Parts: sequence; C-alpha cells; structure tokens
Amino acid sequence: MSRRWIHNPNRCSDEYLDGIEDFIEFARRQNPGATRIRCPCRRCNNTLWETIENVGFHLVRNGMIETYSIWNLHGEQLDHASSSNATRMDSVEPIVDHNDQVMDIIEDVFPFASTNINNEREDDVPTPIDSAEFEQYEKLLKNANQELYPGCESFSVLTAIVELMHGKIKYPQKVLNGLGLGYEKIHACKNNCMLFYKEHETLDTCLICNESRFKMTSQNRTTKIPQKVMRYLPLKPRLQRLYMSTHTATDMRWHKEKRADDDVMRHPADGKA
Repeated sequence: MSRRWIHNPNRCSDEYLDGIEDFIEFARRQNPGATRIRCPCRRCNNTLWETIENVGFHLVRNGMIETYSIWNLHGEQLDHASSSNATRMDSVEPIVDHNDQVMDIIEDVFPFASTNINNEREDDVPTPIDSAEFEQYEKLLKNANQELYPGCESFSVLTAIVELMHGKIKYPQKVLNGLGLGYEKIHACKNNCMLFYKEHETLDTCLICNESRFKMTSQNRTTKIPQKVMRYLPLKPRLQRLYMSTHTATDMRWHKEKRADDDVMRHPADGKA
C-alpha cells in the first residue's frame, strides 16, 4: 500500500487516519504481545517507547517522521536498495514545534503535570504536589499557552522568552527561574580586574586598582548601583535539566554507554565453561 499519507499535511483527512490504522495493524502483527513500541512521531523520533494506543494518538497530534517510509524499527525487512535510505533516516533531526519543546521542559520540571507515560505505568507512585510549586506551574503554563501576540501560533509568551535566552538577550529572569534556567548577577570591577564574589563579596573597592565597586550617586539614594555586572549562567542546573528530560537523557548518556559497549567488544567472553 502507498505510504504517501505520511506526507499529507492534513492529519484529520481520511487518507492520513487510514494510514495510521494500517501502521498500527502492521506494528501489532510484527510485535505480537507487545504493549509498547517505538513511537515514530516527529516528537518522539523513534527514540521513545509508548503504548500502541498512545502511538496512534501521537501520530495524529505530531505527525509521522516524513522520512520513515520503511518501517524497519517496527519489523519491516530491509533490502539492499533501501537499507542506505533507512540509515540516512535515522540521522535526520526530528521536526519539533518550539511550543512543544517548552511544554516538554515544563513536564520535566513538574512531573505531576505529565499525563502521558507515567500515568499509565502500574508501578508509578503519584508525585506529591506542593501548593507553591503548583502555583509556579500554573503561571508557567499560562505563559506557555498565551500567544505572543493575537494570531501568533508559532510562539507563546514563554517560548519567545526561552528563544531570546538562546540569543543571549536580556529577558524576565523570574519566569525562567521557574524552569531552572535563570542566571546569577555578580558584581565586577569596572576595569575587569576581579569579581566581588565569594570571599570578596563584601568588598567596596577593587583589590587591584582600588576602583570603587559602586557608581557615585546621590547621598539620599539607599540602593547602591554597581559599576559593572556579570551575568553567570550556572552549569549544574542546566546539566540536571538535560538529564531529567526524557528527550535528552539518552544523548547525555551516549558517551558512557558507548564506551561500555566498546569495552565489551574489545574483551569478549572467551567462551570457556
């Protein structure tokens, strides 16, 4: 049967929905008794395992990977002519909506927000919900669902803020702190001699050039204004976020797991009883 339906942009059309049914039936035949299979939607990119019912839902919501016309990861046999195409398909970067990526981050930060995989596992324990944490979640969710401007479907308020962060543009820190993506302000010497940090945090003048830490202001002003500020992006919470996310944790472990596989290849069992 033709698989042109994969490229059909109308995921509510009869052709597309019939195509999904054909794929689900094929996956059931090739994986008898399996409760979870790889999900070939654009978001999961054949790297995440879902229930067969959820795979069908994902394919309607996210669309199938357009290059996945040979279902080799679901039991279809490859011939020599098509094997190279399948190899190239695996290296294609998934097409992911920016707003979906932000929603993924929110679900990673607030596990109780996930209504997909975790809720279907019998051995899962419900995550306790702190009232303050839930309030923070609701604020982020509101920003994630609010259009950047009327009629803008590509970017929500939160998505736009996260994108600005990647461009190293100043943005509202309070919103991003909720995602663990905030920054620290550290006062610096006007001449870049030193940072007023850790053991030097209480100093008012530079130890190198004796330049004042703060600007000259009116005596009536109670708040001191630093001459220079460095914005530090902490590495630890960002690494934790990468390991927490189901979409990047596999990539973060790749090097270690590859080395383990290489060690097995270099030192195979000798086969002696």
